[in-house]
Amino acid sequence: MDFLKLLEGIRNPVLDSFFQWITYFGQEICILAVICLFYWCLDKRFAYRLGFIYFSAGLCIQTLKITFRIPRPWILDPEFHPVASAVPAATGYSFPSGHTQGGTCLFVPLALRSRKFWQKCLCILMFLAIGFSRMYLGVHTPKDVLTAMAVSLFFTAIIWKFGDSLLEENRYTKMISVILLILSFLTAFYALVLFRQNIIEVKYAADCCKAAGAGLGFAAGFYLERTYLNFCSRCRNVSHLLQRMTVGLLLTLVLKLTLKFFLGDTLFMELLQYFFVVLFVMYGYPFLFTKMKKTSLQ
Repeated sequence: MDFLKLLEGIRNPVLDSFFQWITYFGQEICILAVICLFYWCLDKRFAYRLGFIYFSAGLCIQTLKITFRIPRPWILDPEFHPVASAVPAATGYSFPSGHTQGGTCLFVPLALRSRKFWQKCLCILMFLAIGFSRMYLGVHTPKDVLTAMAVSLFFTAIIWKFGDSLLEENRYTKMISVILLILSFLTAFYALVLFRQNIIEVKYAADCCKAAGAGLGFAAGFYLERTYLNFCSRCRNVSHLLQRMTVGLLLTLVLKLTLKFFLGDTLFMELLQYFFVVLFVMYGYPFLFTKMKKTSLQ
């Protein structure tokens, strides 16, 4: 808390706005948009790596959150005050940091993929800045941030090292999908058990169910795409890329809002929403634009 109080002493409106902007790059919507960009339009193999890193680390982070159940800094110390604009997005327990996990899982793989030195430096600076922003805004402690970085770097190292060999041959597709399916199911089951025993509140269980639903959707979509579709992610030009991205993101948004309206917000329905949305991203939308391409060529 001493370090957070030190940062609290140097806050000003300009820095508040700057670090609030930086922290957005660690949010779920930003990471998913980048995954969609690479998956639909640029480099499907890299998108697979990025997705496995992000969703696997996310399951681990959510499990740690409901296991240790450490409150936010302003709850631990009522005299400490976070930046007010950062509080609404600070859902769930404090340890470890979800935004830091998201930022690390996004920018470290981007750094590894980049060929130019300045691009690597920029990506490294970004994931460090996201972690620092969480402390500057007063919503996480150094322990929260460093643990999230360590977990994310671990999954990045493992998946980056073995990703090519595992993705090279389709014989591993079922095994990889089953592993992620089991991990996602266990995360949801663990959260539901703690909720039923009144150990955690419904909002904390919901975060785990969302992560589990996304993991299930990614695993199912990965298997279906590799087994039955195997689409080409390359776009002809920038115009084609923008068209594919715009239509895809709009359809994904419409699907998410429709599912939320009809399914509601119970724990199981939250899981289903994220499952179907990620499944649509991974298999549904590629199936649509692949079929449309074949129809136009006939």
